[in-house]
Formats: sequence, C-alpha cells, structure tokens
Amino acid sequence: MADNPTNTTHGRQPPPPAASFPAELDRLIHERIRLGIVSALAAAGRLSFNDLKALLGTSDGNLSVHARKLEEAGYLTTIKSFDDRTPRTEYELTPAGRDALSTYLDQMEQIIRLARPS
Repeated sequence: MADNPTNTTHGRQPPPPAASFPAELDRLIHERIRLGIVSALAAAGRLSFNDLKALLGTSDGNLSVHARKLEEAGYLTTIKSFDDRTPRTEYELTPAGRDALSTYLDQMEQIIRLARPS
C-alpha cells in the first residue's frame, strides 16, 4: 500500500482545531505545591501553616515561598494570630483565588476531554 502524503494521522482522528484548546493555563496555580495549596484551601476553607505543610509534605521554606506568591497574586489571605504565646499562621482562599482555581479546573477538564478517545 502506498503512503498517502496528505494523511499523516495514520488512521487516527485529526487533532481538533486550535480554537477548541483552552487558553493558556494559569502558571501560578499549575505548579504542584501551589495547586496543592489552593486545592486544600478550597476544600477545607482555612488551614494552618503546619496543617498545610503536613498535608503537602513540604518544608517550611518551600511552603512559605509558594504561599507568598499566591498572596501577592491576591489568591489567598494570610491570617496571623497567637495561640497563647505561640504564633499561628493560617491561610484562606480569596474570591479571586477561588475564581482562578475554578477557571484552571475548567481548562484541565477541557484538556482531558480532548485527550480521551471518543
């Protein structure tokens, strides 16, 4: 059988048009630790620094850096208080953070739908 130079899909469906692909993913949320932070906060509402650190299995420094980036973007709020004399840091998603996560999840669902064979 001769090769057909116009058929490069080798029996597969041609890729969908570029317009059906989602917009570029939010790189701020797409990073593993930051996605873990916003996902955990979306599910729990408010979590302490130590709870997030244990949940994500990360170091103090790593969590601090990623939480600060999310806070600078307006995706989360940091609440600092004292429990007796012990400092306590808690985090909560802002409405902008919830919206960003929702958009990200919608985009990922679209990618999954496009990637799965019909």
